[in-house]
Amino acid sequence: MHPDTSVALEPSTSRGAVAVIADRRGELLLHLRDDIVGIAWPDHWSLLGGGADGDETPAEAIIRELQEEAGLVVSDLAELFEIRDVHGSGQIITFFSGTWDGDESQLPLSEGVKLQFFAPEHLSILTIPPFVREGINRYLAARSA
Repeated sequence: MHPDTSVALEPSTSRGAVAVIADRRGELLLHLRDDIVGIAWPDHWSLLGGGADGDETPAEAIIRELQEEAGLVVSDLAELFEIRDVHGSGQIITFFSGTWDGDESQLPLSEGVKLQFFAPEHLSILTIPPFVREGINRYLAARSA
């Protein structure tokens, strides 16, 4: 069964973190995940991030993940909220936000297929994990309030 239609058997006690990265135009940086067996949400557009290692906090995890996955350093990361990935890993995912202006095609991507900025109005056509879409929608609603 494809992971976007399955429900985690039990909630996970492990933690993860993702970052909503916006540029000066308000576009959001998304990461096209690999299409390989064994990873959560293969071939989906998602946010950069990943699981916390050991006793690492979500804030420590997102800083490490941004650096490891894309060589990205975001100086203004702010913690937003948490959402459980009930249809995938079962993890509690902490969402962060930050800004970065640059050419995403020049980032040294170490996982996944590509990085790309998208205008919010174009996100509806992308295949995005439900918990990520919920987090992006919450971020956008707060930003426009």
